[in-house]
Amino acid sequence: MDAGCPRLPDTVLFEIFLYLDHADVLSVGLVCQQWRAVARDEFLWKELFYRYYRVSRDVPRHPGAVSWYEEFQRLYDTIPCVEVQALKEHNDQVLHLSFSHSGCLFASCSKDCTVKIWSNELDISLQHSSNMRPYNWSYTQFSQFNSDDSLLLVSGVFVGPHNSSSGEIAVISMENFTLLSRVRNKPYDVFGCWLNETNLISGNLHRIGRITSCSVLWLNNAFQGIESENVNVVKRLFKIQNLNASTIRTVMVADCSRYDSPDLLLDYEEQLAASSPCPAFDLGSDSEEEGARPRPPPEPARQELPDVPAEHGLQQLFDGIVEGHGRPAMTDTELETKVAELFVRNRTKPPEPNLLPTDSNSKTKYLIFTTGCLTYSPHQIGIKRILPHQMTTAGPVLGEERRSDEFFDSLDHVIDIHGHIIGMGLSPDHRYLYVNSRAWPRDCVISDPMQPPPIAEEIDLHVFDLKTMKEVKRALRAHRAYTPNEECFFIFLDVSRDFVASGAEDRHGYIWDRHYNICLAKLQHDNVVNSVAFSPVEQELLLTASDDTTIKVWRSPRAMRIRQARRPRPRKLLFSWLLNQKS
Repeated sequence: MDAGCPRLPDTVLFEIFLYLDHADVLSVGLVCQQWRAVARDEFLWKELFYRYYRVSRDVPRHPGAVSWYEEFQRLYDTIPCVEVQALKEHNDQVLHLSFSHSGCLFASCSKDCTVKIWSNELDISLQHSSNMRPYNWSYTQFSQFNSDDSLLLVSGVFVGPHNSSSGEIAVISMENFTLLSRVRNKPYDVFGCWLNETNLISGNLHRIGRITSCSVLWLNNAFQGIESENVNVVKRLFKIQNLNASTIRTVMVADCSRYDSPDLLLDYEEQLAASSPCPAFDLGSDSEEEGARPRPPPEPARQELPDVPAEHGLQQLFDGIVEGHGRPAMTDTELETKVAELFVRNRTKPPEPNLLPTDSNSKTKYLIFTTGCLTYSPHQIGIKRILPHQMTTAGPVLGEERRSDEFFDSLDHVIDIHGHIIGMGLSPDHRYLYVNSRAWPRDCVISDPMQPPPIAEEIDLHVFDLKTMKEVKRALRAHRAYTPNEECFFIFLDVSRDFVASGAEDRHGYIWDRHYNICLAKLQHDNVVNSVAFSPVEQELLLTASDDTTIKVWRSPRAMRIRQARRPRPRKLLFSWLLNQKS
């Protein structure tokens, strides 16, 4: 036994450690031989783990963990919760962060209308800054590296009226930081994303009525300025009707061929009893079972005309109005929605059958975006499968030939969140979709699409398995937001192998463990935290971006010890200098 370490009964020793800080527990483990013996006692460490982290005892140990001692140590020692650097080169709110796939670079977007490229060396440093004001941008809001890190997609907002919804996407070469191309993007919060190394997706919006519109998603070649005039640089992907002032926003691509993680544990029994999982509608299912049939989300309570066949519906609707039937039962808004529904009923291409991939080697890609059907605030997630022939700009600019009864594309899958969606992120293998939302009141009724229900201050973080299209865990909670519907903004989240992190309006970033569903750390700023980003090659490095104009760099205690050990010690340099002086 080590000197100064009294012999205590294991049960007493265990109770003492229940009330020690993480660092105290581990430091005692390093210096006390008695504790090292206790460290081999799996029962004691299991009890300590459950009681310290307040995890339900029904939760098994992480499948990759060797022992409960190592699992306790992992949750303390590998969380990026130590602030090591504050980057202050931006002079306005920092809105978004994105890493290159190699982890060597990252980009930041800001209300100062610049996109900055940073080098992720021993100490992070600014490598390049591009000012987008000469292109009539108001600010930069989002960026994404392509798969080989040779190009950077930057999304921004045009200077214009307060209610302007137009944006633009720029492509910047990482070789010499030159601007290669610019693409219109409307509404601006479509953001845009890469489909492959050289093609990106943008949006456009066409108004049909006061609350009815059509969203068109385009595939664009990144090298539009230098391609041959005989090669298409743009092609229409999808054309989707929007009802009740909704629009398509926040597009991203999930690659099913990357599925390689084990299943996350389903919700535990007590959570299942208390939770109300978000309904999902597989619009392409051919199943005759009741559970597999698409169930549309609840419509607002209103009087409607009797349902009529689509080919005669519009004529009967107008005849009824002329004859005085039905008009008193409908507002102008309801009438516009009814006409749009009847018009689109026989003019929409049916959803693709067999949406779910049948094997792990599937090359299927999903286009994922926020949308809605009841109001303008995004409250649904739309999923559309991208077919192989759609992954290139080759072929007709307007896409495949369309019959008159296939004027619009239908969604293959819809997930209803019952709340305002304010963030989405994919797990590194693209199997799990994490969604930030602010819930609507239970059993609320939406009678006016321009007046959505009030939203909760508490943010729910939902988890969906894209392999099964089902919610697999009860929503994570801890972070909060305060802005109302009309001022609500996107809060970007990020997912690593073991953790998920998100910003919040309560001046903190948050980190949760993906397996145990527990909040592990709060990372403080002086204002709203808009974005977080894990290094894709080192999950013990996390960045947070805030309205306080700073980017903070966070590393784990373990990473800090390793970095400090690698730094040269000044005493060695002084000793070498003294030797040189004597000689």
